[in-house]
Amino acid sequence: MHIRAEALILAVRGHGEHGAVVRALTADHGLQPGYVRGGRSTRLRPVLQPGNLVVGDWRARTDSQLAALTVELAHSRAPMFGQPLPAAAIDWVATLTATALPEAQPYPTLFATLGAVLDAIEAAPAARDWAAALVRYELLLLAELGFGLDLSQCAATGATDDLVWVSPNSGAAVSAAAGEVYRDRLLPLPAFLREGGAGDWPQVIAGLRLTGHFLTRDLLSGRAAEALGARERLLDRLNRAVA
Repeated sequence: MHIRAEALILAVRGHGEHGAVVRALTADHGLQPGYVRGGRSTRLRPVLQPGNLVVGDWRARTDSQLAALTVELAHSRAPMFGQPLPAAAIDWVATLTATALPEAQPYPTLFATLGAVLDAIEAAPAARDWAAALVRYELLLLAELGFGLDLSQCAATGATDDLVWVSPNSGAAVSAAAGEVYRDRLLPLPAFLREGGAGDWPQVIAGLRLTGHFLTRDLLSGRAAEALGARERLLDRLNRAVA
C-alpha cells in the first residue's frame, strides 16, 4: 500500500519513546492512520499539530498493516494554539472528525469543508465569522454518516414556511403552528440554518445545542463520548466570549 496525498492532521498519539501514531484526513483516501518515526521530536511536533495541512506519504506491505508515514508541512496553523478560542475550535473539529469517521472511506466534501472551516478560524480568531460555519460542518458530518437532519419541510404538515423547531427524535423540522403544543419537547431551529448567513450569537448557541443533541445520540456514544470533552471546552470558551 502506498498513498501520497495532502492531508489534514486530526490526532496525534505518542507511541514508544520517540514515535507517534497520527490520524489524518485525505480527500480521496479518507481517514488514514500512520506511524511517524521521531514524531515526538522537537522538529516534528510543530508539524504534527491538529489542523495543519501536510503532504503525507503512507507506505505499508499490506492494507491491514499500520503504515509508516512521513510528512511535509504544507500549511501550519500552530500559531492559532496560542489563542484559547481558536485553539478550542480546532481541537474540537479535529477530535470530532478523527473520532466519528471510519478509516479509509473517502469523504471529499468533508475534507474540503473542514479545510474551509479551519481557514475561517485562522482568518477570524474572534469567532464571529466561523461559529456558524462550525455548526454547518457538524450538520454535514451527521449527514455524510447517515444521520442527516431534514430541515426542508415540516414533518407534520409538509409546509416549507415558518419552520422554527426540530424534532429531537426524527431530526425533522416542525413549523411554528404544528409544534406549538409540543414546543417544550422540541429543539429550536435557528433561522441561519434555513436562510443562510452567520446568525447572531443566540442563534449560533441554539445551533450548537441542536447539533450537539444528535452528535451525542447518534455518533459519540460509548467510548467515543470521550470526544465530547473537547466540545464542552469550546462551548465554555464561546460562552465567555458572548458574555
